[in-house]
Amino acid sequence: MKNIKKILALLLAAALVFALSACGSSNTSSEAEKTSLTVEDGKLIMATNATFPPYEFYEGEEIVGIDAEIAALIAQKLGLELEIADVEFGSIIPGVQSNKYDMGMAGMTVTDERKEKVNFSDTYAKGIQAVIVKEDSAIKSIDDLDGKKIGVQESTTGDIYATDDYGEENVTKYASGNLAVEGLKNGKVDCVIIDNEPAKAYVAANSGLKILETSYAEEDYAIAFNKDNTELQKKVNAALKELIADGSVQKIIDKYINAAE
Repeated sequence: MKNIKKILALLLAAALVFALSACGSSNTSSEAEKTSLTVEDGKLIMATNATFPPYEFYEGEEIVGIDAEIAALIAQKLGLELEIADVEFGSIIPGVQSNKYDMGMAGMTVTDERKEKVNFSDTYAKGIQAVIVKEDSAIKSIDDLDGKKIGVQESTTGDIYATDDYGEENVTKYASGNLAVEGLKNGKVDCVIIDNEPAKAYVAANSGLKILETSYAEEDYAIAFNKDNTELQKKVNAALKELIADGSVQKIIDKYINAAE
């Protein structure tokens, strides 16, 4: 009888351990699912930096532009509500990495350095890095940039490329393209390297400035995602593919770029 009781006790203990283990596995699985959830509360939170016309900028209190409209169509296809967070450009990738934002979309160029930190969608637009100078500037081409003071928006590819090509000591980093252009107007820098479409908008809004005819670099724009959120990346890519195929993306790009011209 004692042996039977011992056996029963051992069986009950084993069953309890198994049950607890199963519960633990369930919780772990649940946590894993949480980290791979596409979004929460039916919202698609997009981080951007709304000082980058025509891709993202303010019209009154609303953020509009190429990225804002493409993101809205993507959210609609996914049955989600788009929410845009306007943050410093350098905060976008860290925010996506920490799951504070579902994705980052800010005229963001795909680079090897960024691919180490986040995943990217398929390319939805092409970008060109341009050089803004004063109309009477001695800088006539890219070859004249050596030894010059260059203004850039911090953490952008203009910043990365210029720092690599001309050295940290020759590059002044600004929180926004607006501030970089102000630095040029005030004589604090000799030129500004920034994406071509925002460059056009800044030149149009500020007399006495021009864009060099030769471009500094060409690049691809894409949407950034947390490396663990491959589910969202796939769904956005599928939606993006449809929007490119039916002409919606090009229509939005043409709307803003033609308006800027």
